[in-house]
Amino acid sequence: MYRRAKRFLDTIIALCMLMILIIPMIIEALCIKMTSNGPVFFAQKRYGINSKIFTMYKFRSMRVDTPEISNQEFKNIGDYVTPVGRFLRKTSLDELPQLWNIVKGEMSIVGPRPLSDSDLYVVKLREKNGANLVRPGITGLAQINGRNNISDETKAALDNAYANHITLLGDLTILLRTVLNVLMVKDINKDIEDDVNNDINNL
Repeated sequence: MYRRAKRFLDTIIALCMLMILIIPMIIEALCIKMTSNGPVFFAQKRYGINSKIFTMYKFRSMRVDTPEISNQEFKNIGDYVTPVGRFLRKTSLDELPQLWNIVKGEMSIVGPRPLSDSDLYVVKLREKNGANLVRPGITGLAQINGRNNISDETKAALDNAYANHITLLGDLTILLRTVLNVLMVKDINKDIEDDVNNDINNL
């Protein structure tokens, strides 16, 4: 039942958040424009439900000359992040424009993270295990279990576990842990495999 209601709830929540956060988002946009060259928004093609390509939006947090490679491939990512971008990335405020992607039906609040061409291997793994059959999310099970600090295979396994066990309690738990991680500026990288396996088994 929750699976059927999820899309409706996502839309209502996203619309409400857009109305509430419109002033902070305008301030973010102005700060970006005044402190670095380039557009306010970063738009990138991502793989969505059924691996369908869509354009995902974020507030730009990096210089316009930043190479389009995965975070793991960067050896000096800090050199490309703008001064305002550091704050946006630490607080995840750069993700707010994705609320519009949710309203358009391209994303969900919680789900596997939408991937770009630089993560094609994980895209293929999702297609094999069925994790591409659900809408991607702003946050998800992989994001609260290490994000870029876990292997591609573990990411795909987490995405599959989520896709097979979508529940209201599960989504609320992921949201709560996301908020806690943001508040603690935490990107979990401890004994990640143990925590990941516990999450999969407890779904």
